[in-house]
Amino acid sequence: MTTPIEPDQTPKQRLDRQIRFLLEIDKLKSISRQNFLADSSRREDSAEHSWHLAVYVLILAEYFPGVDIARAIKMTLLHDVVEIDAGDTFAYDEVAYLDKDEREQAAARRIFDLLPPDQAAEMRGLWEEFEAIETPAALCAAVVDRIQPLALNHASQGRMWQEHGVTADQVRKRNKVTFERGPAQLAAYVDEVIAEATRLGNFSRSGAPATEREKQQ
Repeated sequence: MTTPIEPDQTPKQRLDRQIRFLLEIDKLKSISRQNFLADSSRREDSAEHSWHLAVYVLILAEYFPGVDIARAIKMTLLHDVVEIDAGDTFAYDEVAYLDKDEREQAAARRIFDLLPPDQAAEMRGLWEEFEAIETPAALCAAVVDRIQPLALNHASQGRMWQEHGVTADQVRKRNKVTFERGPAQLAAYVDEVIAEATRLGNFSRSGAPATEREKQQ
């Protein structure tokens, strides 16, 4: 279906706005996250994270019967666009979370409004749906948004967890939506990972960041 042109908008103006948005989100490639790649060689960036989540949805959608896969994938691709302005708010930084919503709402207004009005409304709507976690597609996207970093942190021997003093209880709390509303198979996977990481000593026991000496051991 061809998207209608806004009454006061020429085809060239519409395309110009679309390209402006697409170039703007290139900045997401420069936003570094706290999580390391599975091989622990470097930290992932937000663009890589969004791509990885989209593939997670593609592969794990079978655990969410009847979910709108395309809609969930759209959410994963868009959910971190606001980090261009707001930065990546570390999941375990309680202080940074105090104004996270305010920062991200402002970012959403500026960035999505680069698009033509109809697309701006659609894309921002998908972002807001993801944040609310009230629809099946949003739940799917939210669950994989927690499983992907869990899997990376486990594969990298808990490097980020130890670096920031993250405990098993904090990770369990972070995955609350998976335990309470997610598929049983994925909740069981999260449980197994936390148990195995605990056994291997990959979490901080004290809740304090690892010292340089501890990191080298």
